Amino acid sequence: MQPSSVIALGFFDGVHLGHMALLRTVRQRADALGLPAVALSFDTHPDALVRRTAVPLLSTTAQRERLLRAEGHMDEVRFLHFDEEFMNMPWQAFLDEILIGQFGARHLVCGYDYRFGAGGAGTAELLAKACAERGLGCDIVDKVELDGITVSSSHIRRLLAAGDAAGAARFLGRPYCLTGRVVHGSALGRTMDTPTANLVPDPALLLPKRGVYITRARCAAGEFAAVTNVGTRPTVDGDGVRVEAWLLDYAGDLYNREIELDFYTYLRPEQKFGDLQALRDEIIKNADQARAYFIARAEREEL
Repeated sequence: MQPSSVIALGFFDGVHLGHMALLRTVRQRADALGLPAVALSFDTHPDALVRRTAVPLLSTTAQRERLLRAEGHMDEVRFLHFDEEFMNMPWQAFLDEILIGQFGARHLVCGYDYRFGAGGAGTAELLAKACAERGLGCDIVDKVELDGITVSSSHIRRLLAAGDAAGAARFLGRPYCLTGRVVHGSALGRTMDTPTANLVPDPALLLPKRGVYITRARCAAGEFAAVTNVGTRPTVDGDGVRVEAWLLDYAGDLYNREIELDFYTYLRPEQKFGDLQALRDEIIKNADQARAYFIARAEREEL
């Protein structure tokens, strides 16, 4: 049996504003009890097995762990592998064998809509009752609303699918981030003096609506304003959806390196231009818009 702990329950995809409210409760309980705060999640989304439906995620496992530690102030982050055994485990067994038996739960915190166990039979209310019977503490955190809308990972996915990167950032509490490795492309951007990094994002991550975005890129060399296209490059008859970012004011080799792209706002839909010069002119215009955006943002933050 593990040492006693206060445990946050949830999948925590994106670690959005609703999750942060739950994590604050966990941190407060842990500090009051003098116990470690532990976030417990799964390595894959349960719906991928339960509903046989792939869920486009807002964060990789590594991103979730980093956010849960850095922003949620969790002492530990543990990921369980969701498989057939977990899917068919009665909720009482999950509580007694896993939460108490393996993780030494002294106090549990979950969201108002938390469900667990075979068939989702376990609810937040049942968990609270069972904890009381076992002498454990339990907090159920109510929903968090923004503009009258409940903050949820599914709502954020809908915003990104519609291209509303700015709206998604408000519900996340930070811009949506794609991570991936840079690979060689056609080098067309270099011929137009608009060199792009061709990012191969984690296939589990959600791709925002096709179009051009103002983004910020982070890499080993630092942070740079960027213009990013998500799409098929119709002007040059591209095939397949790509993520291509032009890091403004950066000159260097990014091939085979990891970068992160924060999506701030949607500029325009992807379109087919009459020739490469027209495409280049539009990209230059978008770069000017990105620079102006970050200058204005910095000025607002100084007020």
